[in-house]
Amino acid sequence: MQFFLLLLFYGLEAVLLELPAHGSNTKYLYESLNMQLPEKVIDFSVNINPLGAPKVLKEKWDDWFFTINDYPDPYASPLMKQLTEQENIPISHLLVGNGAAEIITLIARYLAGSKVAVIHPAFSEYAIACNNENCEVVQIVLSEPGWNLDVVKLETKLQEVEAIFLCNPNNPTGIRYEQEVIKSFIDACKRTHTLCIIDEAFYDFVPEPVTFIKKVLYQEHVLIIRSLTKMYSIAGLRLGFLAGNPTLLQKIGKTKPHWSVNALAMRAGIACLQDKSHPVKTRKFIKTERTTIFQKLKQLGFEHSISQLNFYLLRDPGLSTQKRLFHYLLERGFVLRHTENFPGIEGKWLRVAIKQPEANKKLLEALAAWKQEK
Repeated sequence: MQFFLLLLFYGLEAVLLELPAHGSNTKYLYESLNMQLPEKVIDFSVNINPLGAPKVLKEKWDDWFFTINDYPDPYASPLMKQLTEQENIPISHLLVGNGAAEIITLIARYLAGSKVAVIHPAFSEYAIACNNENCEVVQIVLSEPGWNLDVVKLETKLQEVEAIFLCNPNNPTGIRYEQEVIKSFIDACKRTHTLCIIDEAFYDFVPEPVTFIKKVLYQEHVLIIRSLTKMYSIAGLRLGFLAGNPTLLQKIGKTKPHWSVNALAMRAGIACLQDKSHPVKTRKFIKTERTTIFQKLKQLGFEHSISQLNFYLLRDPGLSTQKRLFHYLLERGFVLRHTENFPGIEGKWLRVAIKQPEANKKLLEALAAWKQEK
């Protein structure tokens, strides 16, 4: 056992490839490391809303039961109507899908065989989906700890690709790029005739949310990906949408299966969007907890990304990689998100979700114990 763990945590890449590619896979994570699952586990690897889903979902759930008897609306019309009212853009500029993951897959199919760039660190599904469609994926890795986006330097690379993915606000760092930077990025993509794909899955967690969704009304080369999974804590229902030029959306949606959005997800999505207080309450809670956590981490001697979201990157500056800390916390039932499959930060950081105060406190206590025992 000890020999296995030494191999795993000090550079056996073949084993690292077996680690779950996403958060919220606690059972599989422990199995992949040949570790016993503790009786009590707190999962900090999944970055959904710590306040949970809006109360209205539980209140209305029984009333929606009848919808499972028939096929759902193939065009998701009621949900589309709610989205167009909220975003103030025509229905023709929207495409609803079974979570952002399906949307990313549809985009990758449209780009099949193309040369596509991904700005890293970023959500792993962009590259995975494009690789599955025989795209040539170019990795553009930004430098830590600021991960600044230099559009002037980037423009040369844009001339070499047909499309580019940018996650803003960013997963896994939690940072948000300034509005002027994103506007410059979109303009640069237009000059180089590059399809500009911006993932805004976490935009509504930012204290003062900013979206670039209106760009699709007059910029044919812009696509905006959105998710309802994160803010409304409905990961099990799967719901997301894409905004873009109607002609482009028709091409992307050609391979979308019928009824990919189920009837319960539609009902829940409409109810979530109508609950205007939930995002406001969430942002207030996250900001308060994040401030407290960051102050304590600084006192303990840990480094963190300058996140504005409901998660952040964490590291012990005394370690070149965080494998030992990762393992130490796992043994005590604290599951953080490994970063082995995030190009540019492979294993040098751990991603941590912000949870309820008691859970956050327990993690900080474990980190304090690590510092004392190290």
